[in-house]
Amino acid sequence: MPEITAALVKELRDKTDAGMMDCKKALTETGGDMNKAIEHLRKSGAAKAEKKSGRSVKEGLIAAHIDGATGVLAEVLCETDFVAKNEKFREFIRELAKSGASTAADGDISAELKAKGTEKLTQMIAVIGENMQIGRAIRWKSAAGVCAAYLHMGGKIAVMIDAEGAKDATALNDVCMHIAAFSPKYVGPEDVPADIIAKEKEIASSQLGNKPPQILGKILEGKINKWFSEVCLMRQPWIRDDKTSTEKANPGLKVRRFVRWQVGEAS
Repeated sequence: MPEITAALVKELRDKTDAGMMDCKKALTETGGDMNKAIEHLRKSGAAKAEKKSGRSVKEGLIAAHIDGATGVLAEVLCETDFVAKNEKFREFIRELAKSGASTAADGDISAELKAKGTEKLTQMIAVIGENMQIGRAIRWKSAAGVCAAYLHMGGKIAVMIDAEGAKDATALNDVCMHIAAFSPKYVGPEDVPADIIAKEKEIASSQLGNKPPQILGKILEGKINKWFSEVCLMRQPWIRDDKTSTEKANPGLKVRRFVRWQVGEAS
């Protein structure tokens, strides 16, 4: 059996990112055969990942990849904020998001990215020692505009929009920041489902009591418009000037869709 030298251990570590002691053990158990040692570490990593798979993952990060009309968000979860700050963890998420741009789907691509990233993630679990999971992932291809994204707190909150008619990239970034800060549920009143509006009208009417019919309608209309200004992006007071709305501050802007994610909210 060849001598298990420090150079051989380092070579295996460089190829796998596994710990030095794990590399030495793998080489010892495989008689110094590099290929068998790599396979041994992969199997060992999978076993470790399986053992940790039941542990809670509430931390993590979201990464964005934007290429003109194509946008991707990808979320990877871990157990602690310490790991979320690890540069290898961050690099993995960035690469995962980038890989999502090449898929053909428009919408949920979490299954595709889990298939692409599981092997690498398993290796990271073996090295870092925490449970990690690939969470949500979406890919959008704008039909007539561009995609833009904004990451808040380093990726704890992420926003992506599909929009057209923005005057420049700064305006798109401001809209994304606004969504991150104010969490709208809909783009505009026309996007609110009829049953949701009906329910809000019912609630508002019950609060008004026995008002004369001739004024009830106007009061109710005012309440619903106020509610629109709370839940609809284009009606909300603008982040840069709360005396105007998002719509008035961004003439010509058409937001086709948006998404706002916060790490771990879906787990």
